[in-house]
Amino acid sequence: MLPNINIFGKDVATYMLCVLAGVFVSGIYVCRTAKKRGHDDNDYIVFLLIAAIGVFFGGHIMYGITQIRAFIEVVTHLSKYITSFTTFIGMVSYIFGGSVFYGGLLGGMLICVIYAKIKKLDLTEYSDICAGFVPLFHFFGRIGCFLGGCCYGIESSFGFITKDNTLNPSINGVVRFPVQLLEAALNLGLFFLLAYLLRKNKLKGGLFALYLLIYSVIRFFDEFLRGDSYRGFLFGLSTSQIISILLFVGAVVYFVCYFRRHKNTAKL
Repeated sequence: MLPNINIFGKDVATYMLCVLAGVFVSGIYVCRTAKKRGHDDNDYIVFLLIAAIGVFFGGHIMYGITQIRAFIEVVTHLSKYITSFTTFIGMVSYIFGGSVFYGGLLGGMLICVIYAKIKKLDLTEYSDICAGFVPLFHFFGRIGCFLGGCCYGIESSFGFITKDNTLNPSINGVVRFPVQLLEAALNLGLFFLLAYLLRKNKLKGGLFALYLLIYSVIRFFDEFLRGDSYRGFLFGLSTSQIISILLFVGAVVYFVCYFRRHKNTAKL
């Protein structure tokens, strides 16, 4: 684990550095791709900034949903937990302070659809070009998770021994499966697939749905390799697994309709 890097005498979180690197590299990919396809890259920068708003709020709201038991406990005993404005802010930070990837993804998707409708944008082209942004950014994010120790794998005979994890001290000294690195590698492979299909002009209008289809499968199965349980469980499945099932079904329905509409013209 390497949660912080000392830069000019100050400790900087490696997770944030990875996130910034992900935004930079993924943003460059989208802008270069948009220009090659004859679009104004500034329009795509604005589109991504709009998406970032949805990602921010969606990620925190979804985290709050996973903390529903704590939320109910606070609401039920307000006088016990909230004795001042400071404790109120602290409690809100505790319940909504984290972020869940799927929440950010859904929030970003929602606000982008609304923005595209308002601005009358060609959402087909925008979604195809931006589809690769998500797994490429996620690749860097999962590297940051591995270094920061904010999530971790199950105990395993193969993997890495966790040390100096201040976020989850109880997992120190235990060999953990590197699930973050596995998901990072799979996200990178998914990015290259989407970039290839876009370059070949295949599956036009379906690349983002393809991302959802494939990633939902990846996430569903790699959840079994994660060792943390605080994300919330229902029917023996984690919150992310339930969302994965819903996204997978939605993507399948989308492609059934897609191929019916394009049965004579769809490029595979």
